[in-house]
Amino acid sequence: MSSVETILSQIPGDSLTGLRQADRLWQSLRENTAPTPLVIETTGETLGNADWDVVVAGGTLGIFIGAALVQQGWRVAVIERLMLRGRDQEWNISRPELNVLAELQLLTPEEIAQAIGTEYNPVRIQFHGGKPFWVRDVLNIGVAPTILLETLKTRFLAAGGKLLEKTPFARAVIHPDGVTVATTNPNIAPGKAGGAGGAAAYVSHQEGGSSGPTLKTRLFIDAMGHFSPIVRQARQGQKPDGVCLVVGTCAQGFPNNDTGDLMVSITPVQNYCQYFWEAFPARDGRTTYLFTYADTHPDRPSLEALFADYFRLLPEYQNVSLDQLEFRRALFGFFPSYRQSPLRSPWDRLIFVGDSSALQSPLSFGGFGALLRHLPRLSAGIHEALEKDLLSQRPLAQLMPYQPNISVTWLFQRTMSVGMTQKIDPNGINNLLSGVFDCMEQLGEPVMKPFLQDKVQFGGLFQTLMLMSVQRPELGLKIMPQVGPLPLVDWMQHGFNLGIYSLLDRFGSVVAPSVSHLSPVAQYYFHRWLEGWKYGSGGDGSDIVISNNNEILS
Repeated sequence: MSSVETILSQIPGDSLTGLRQADRLWQSLRENTAPTPLVIETTGETLGNADWDVVVAGGTLGIFIGAALVQQGWRVAVIERLMLRGRDQEWNISRPELNVLAELQLLTPEEIAQAIGTEYNPVRIQFHGGKPFWVRDVLNIGVAPTILLETLKTRFLAAGGKLLEKTPFARAVIHPDGVTVATTNPNIAPGKAGGAGGAAAYVSHQEGGSSGPTLKTRLFIDAMGHFSPIVRQARQGQKPDGVCLVVGTCAQGFPNNDTGDLMVSITPVQNYCQYFWEAFPARDGRTTYLFTYADTHPDRPSLEALFADYFRLLPEYQNVSLDQLEFRRALFGFFPSYRQSPLRSPWDRLIFVGDSSALQSPLSFGGFGALLRHLPRLSAGIHEALEKDLLSQRPLAQLMPYQPNISVTWLFQRTMSVGMTQKIDPNGINNLLSGVFDCMEQLGEPVMKPFLQDKVQFGGLFQTLMLMSVQRPELGLKIMPQVGPLPLVDWMQHGFNLGIYSLLDRFGSVVAPSVSHLSPVAQYYFHRWLEGWKYGSGGDGSDIVISNNNEILS
């Protein structure tokens, strides 16, 4: 047996089967053989009275937007194909993002504190051959999803929400005045496809099973994740522009270490991959991940092959032998990312939230942090759309604005990946990243922290580029042949737009109080512009109050 088979077979549960199921999905993505689902239809027939204002498909992240909307008085139902409980592995997040739940009065500070399993400082960033960089209060909180979701579910139900567990989504028909959402038999649901969340996908919701409950709603929200059948239909078989492959474990037996690793490399490029590590203290051990950025070339390694490298390199990374460790959980998945992001629905009365929306940076693993960051904006915007009955495709598209601060990170992902036919300096990526972070460290926390929190800002980006051009000009010259001229031109356009959005955000904060004289429809669009400028410039760390029912957008 291989090391992967030996270790995973000793972990409670059937991790090896789940890994190979995820690998089959990863292979079908590389070979582009997965059929495009047809789960959304449109009709000219009217629906009539709707039983719900909002139906959310996908409860793990959907319960957050569901709870925010039900608290505002809307009739909300959430359907979830399994039981809504979350995974055992902690979600890592920063304190300001988590505090959004208290700011929106979804949970009390005491309830949030009960869900926190670990809190630690500082976290390290280091690249092979370079010096370490230490930062504080970034992804330094480990939240227990089981506790967080159970508490939120209780509050959601108490406020009048309806939760249908073991109720997989089947298909939906969009009418001019509403949406009919069909489900399959609650006792027949497809299984998971992965263990880390990225490939725990909705493989097919049409395979077998009898009809389940049918729900009639004014608005349908897809929160089923990266591999939602609705997302796949909307993208029409488009292959991702990039993928983050992740494998890892939670284990006991490591030397005592109260710090975390945010991004660490210990090797040069190998197998056309630059490997990065991430590690955090956990309530029942220490979690370590190995991840890499790649494209979907058919020759890319499987997750099982990546796991073999993980177990080969883990002793060197953590200074511990494998036989000293007691592995509690195996974690694995892959996270696709698209340049066409966030995803705007091609249909009326349907929007994407969470991983389905692709709102997060291509550098991020998953959408929990991105969802909480955008939750004030989304809950306020959806509330206003429902209130003013602006539920067609055009107004709903304003909830998924272009964000130049996220688009500029595409070049960063590209510089950390290696094409299957490229020949580059094996330590070139490490040298580049060490140089970039050295410049950001010199410029201080106000520059480095926004970058690490997916809030790239024009001022910090411009200062970093200027300092690099003076201190390390050779690094920029080495990037050009690796990424190519067209991505560089594209990046410069997004960088220019980032500067424009920064100016527009300042302008918006001045004119925001004067929008009350506009018509209700014009107010809706103006509010969305203000939000787009703020979030698109990375300025959502500061507060802005929009005069729309006293909604506060953070």
